[in-house]
Formats: sequence, C-alpha cells, structure tokens
Amino acid sequence: MKITMLGTGNALVTECYNTCFVLNEGDWNLMVDGGGGNTVLRQLKLAGIDWKDMRDIIVTHKHVDHIMGIIWMVRMICQNMASGKYDGDARIYGHEEVIGLVEDIAGKLLVPKQTKFIGDRLHLITVHDGEELEIGGKKVTFFDIQSTKAKQYGFTLDMGGGEKLTCCGDEPYNEYEKPYAEGSKWLLHEAFCLDGQADVFKPYEKHHSTVKDASQLAARLDVKNLLLYHTEDKNIKNRRELYTAEGRTYYDGNIYVPYDLETIEL
Repeated sequence: MKITMLGTGNALVTECYNTCFVLNEGDWNLMVDGGGGNTVLRQLKLAGIDWKDMRDIIVTHKHVDHIMGIIWMVRMICQNMASGKYDGDARIYGHEEVIGLVEDIAGKLLVPKQTKFIGDRLHLITVHDGEELEIGGKKVTFFDIQSTKAKQYGFTLDMGGGEKLTCCGDEPYNEYEKPYAEGSKWLLHEAFCLDGQADVFKPYEKHHSTVKDASQLAARLDVKNLLLYHTEDKNIKNRRELYTAEGRTYYDGNIYVPYDLETIEL
C-alpha cells in the first residue's frame, strides 16, 4: 500500500495545495478529501493518477478546503456517466452533515442529466461514529474526532497483519480517539506549524497543533510512523528539515513531512 499526497497545506496556503491524499494498493484507490477546488483534478493528473480510478472517496468534514474539490469530483463522475465514459459505480463516504451538503450543493449547481446518477450509480453513503465498513476489501472504521468546530470524522484502515493506518483529520487529537489511534503503524496528523513559531502562526487559536504536539502524541500512542500534514506554507522550502528536526526532539519513530505529489510506501 502507498499514499500519494495531492496536497499538504492548510486552508489558506498558496505555495501548495490543501491537504488531501490517495491511498492505493494494486488497482484499488481510496481518495480522502478533495481540497478547495478543481485544482484537485490537476493534482491527480500530475501525480499520474486517473481521476476515473477514484471509485471510493472519504470526506472528513465540510470545510471549504476539504469539500469543494469533492464537488468537482461529483461533477466529473456524473458528467462522464451521462456521456457513457465512466463505467460502473462510485461511492462517497461521510457523516450525515457532509453527505447532506454534497447532495445539496450538487443538486443546486449541476444539471439534471448529471444529478440523476446520484443515488443510482454515484452512491452517497452516510457513516456513523464507530461504524466499520469494508471498502475495497479493507476494513475501515470511522470515528468522530470530537471537533470543536465543524463535525469531523477520522478513520482507521486495517492494513492486514495486525497493522493499521489512522487518519486523525485536521484538528488536535482528542482522547476519544485513543482506541483507534494507539499502536498505529501509520498516524496521519495535522501540524499547523513549528512549536517554535506558535507565536507567529497561532495554531491554538485556530484549533490546530504544532509539530511538537503531534510528535509527543505519536510517542505516547506508540506509533511507528508519523506523517505530518495540513501545515503553513511560509517555510515550504525547508519545511521537511525544520519539522523533522523539531519532531525528533520528542519522538523516536519515523517522521514523514511530505511535499505535494509525493508518494510514500506504507
């Protein structure tokens, strides 16, 4: 299995794309979030991924920098279904608020010959806290991250062999997530900025974490690999070196600070 980061930045970045990614194993792809617009189509192309291969999509929450790219995916899927250029079905997973919003926006912005495929071949699937589903032959368990802002779900994916990957969304860890995140082979966690620059970027005012926070968490949860994303973009050139150096002060495991379009073997 591998992960390709389509974007790694927070909502307001201009030097990279908003955080979203694709998990891949063989012919199966799982897209997670879509960033803030149709740039997601460009990112997929640059990553060498055919958007038509995105048959399973998870949307974590309704924020603009995560959901608007999904509306473009809905348009492309439905438009190509209408023209006979998209075979089979597609599925979008999210909690009730997200699914309702995707359906509402699509209904208002797309034309009937496209929206007629929603619920027929494009399935909008509502998931619930603690619910386990099989997606692409993988067991995926969804959980409420207890957001203090918009309702948001993370998920744990069973990688096989007793190993798991956990996506904690884009807000600081809540102890409610411990049963899902603890002992993960891979923990995907936001790191808005360096702890040493918290006075500049003010992550806590925005309900976000620092690299120090995420690294201390990974150590406490006995995580093997920590992947940091949803960052600021003012340190983009040296982000990997700076974030890794700070993280190693608090965590002895493997730290990954990917750039946009980077692929990592999991």
